[in-house]
Amino acid sequence: MEIERYDMGPRFSEMTVVDLGVARMIYISGQVAENTALDVRGQTREVLVFIDRLLARAGADKRAIVSARIYLASAGDYAAMNSVWDDWVAPGHAPARATVGAKLVRPEYKVEIEVTAATPANSDSGAGAVRHRG
Repeated sequence: MEIERYDMGPRFSEMTVVDLGVARMIYISGQVAENTALDVRGQTREVLVFIDRLLARAGADKRAIVSARIYLASAGDYAAMNSVWDDWVAPGHAPARATVGAKLVRPEYKVEIEVTAATPANSDSGAGAVRHRG
């Protein structure tokens, strides 16, 4: 087994990829918008761009997502967030998903999205990973 960690900090990595031999599991930490002045639609769009970029670094795309967890600061934003999500999800590749109303770590964050993806073991990973065998 090999573990690749991307953009690793002292508390967490933005993404961790685990090569299991027959498949690679990609775990993307909760992503939040950088531009917190945006409404929930804008923040959701920005977060999904970040997820697309991280998946590409691991040699994958949104069709590989198997699970998503979405945290909304206001459950009242569910429809607005879904309007962006629905346009983004690859047709025929909707992942398992949970959406939760939650108090996010900063009050200006309106949405946080965490995803897990899976690819065949022979998928190429991108640059910038710290690799560990174990």
